[in-house]
Amino acid sequence: MSAMSNSNFSRRSLFRAAAGMAAAGTLAACGSNNGRGGSSGGSGTQLTQYFHAYGEAGTEQALKRYAAAYKKAHVNTNWITGNNFESALFAALLTSKAPDVFEFHPQLQLVKSGQVADLTDIIDPVKSDFNPNDIKSHTVDGKIYGIRMIDDPQFFYYRKSMLEKAKVDVPTTLDELIEAAAKLTTSKVKGIFLGNDFSAIQNPIIWSAGADTINDKNEIAYHTDGVVGGLKQLRQLFTSGNVLLDAPTDFWDPSSLNQGLCAIQWGGMWSMPAMQKALGDDLGIFPFPKIGSAGKQSVYNGGWSIFVNAKGKNVDAAKEYVKWLWIDQTQYQEDWATSYGFHIPPRTSIAAKADKLKSGLPAEGVKLFTDYGHFDNIAYDQTMQTAFADVIASSVRKNGDPEKALDTCDKKVNVELKKLFG
Repeated sequence: MSAMSNSNFSRRSLFRAAAGMAAAGTLAACGSNNGRGGSSGGSGTQLTQYFHAYGEAGTEQALKRYAAAYKKAHVNTNWITGNNFESALFAALLTSKAPDVFEFHPQLQLVKSGQVADLTDIIDPVKSDFNPNDIKSHTVDGKIYGIRMIDDPQFFYYRKSMLEKAKVDVPTTLDELIEAAAKLTTSKVKGIFLGNDFSAIQNPIIWSAGADTINDKNEIAYHTDGVVGGLKQLRQLFTSGNVLLDAPTDFWDPSSLNQGLCAIQWGGMWSMPAMQKALGDDLGIFPFPKIGSAGKQSVYNGGWSIFVNAKGKNVDAAKEYVKWLWIDQTQYQEDWATSYGFHIPPRTSIAAKADKLKSGLPAEGVKLFTDYGHFDNIAYDQTMQTAFADVIASSVRKNGDPEKALDTCDKKVNVELKKLFG
């Protein structure tokens, strides 16, 4: 699901809490909409959950409807708008007003700091029903610290008619993508849109070059010749005049492709219903293309997970609520994944029943996810991702040396790895 409803806010920025939890303590502890509506009835136990403002219509109402159906506690929903979700969340976690339940992404630093509760006991009975990669990305030392709510593959969308008119085949390599962008660019349409700052594609750059973020030994794995070459090619693309820059909304929103501002757009599967409504059958998808001789096509699997605040006042009650909603209530889980944009349910049994994803373009998206998907590494945290985002800024959006930018990134990442692993 897209990260915003009414603000120009990149989903990717949620991975970049630049100040971290300590600095966040000086920030406001709630969003512009305190979202206190939608509480459930039942006992006197009070629980609060934090969610960022999704862009798809009906999402806020759905979450509050689910909460209202829970009878063992009063569940209040903080629906945080604007671009301050992470700062609001991290600041709140340091106060007495911290949420009991919150959505975020798997982050080892949250586990190491004792911020998130061990949910192994409530997941174990249905563990085999989850995508194994979703279990792995939330597991530390054999314990599971979050429940995946939705899997959000990201790939390129394109206008079939525009490619046909320009006699362009669907690109499978970065060289072909650069060539396609040139042929598709006209006086009114740019060939491609990669997001306003290119940070949305920073992990696919690594994977499509045949590299990884960090390896199984928790060592840097992204600093390769293939990644350096990819950064240089992206600089060439950035300066070509064939890229849509400073779009009215970022990649998470389908408007750039829907309104004919570009022929190819990076985006998430959540945008597919809106794109199909606007463009009908004139819509196709393809993975991030191969970079260099050692590369492979890739699809980034984003998504959102639910966590319990281990330092909260009602940990057991919060775990019981999370089990009720994200383990037991499969009808709500399917509704959340397929009624407000398209997402892949992380549970096999629910995905098997998701008829909306079984044919046409949604089925193609599921296949790309299956064939080319990469999941977040719980140890590749926000600080590391911010460091690599700086590489993009330096060597793609500016004209810096990719090797030097990666060297600088390496130093920051190694400091963080030492903090996490000694």
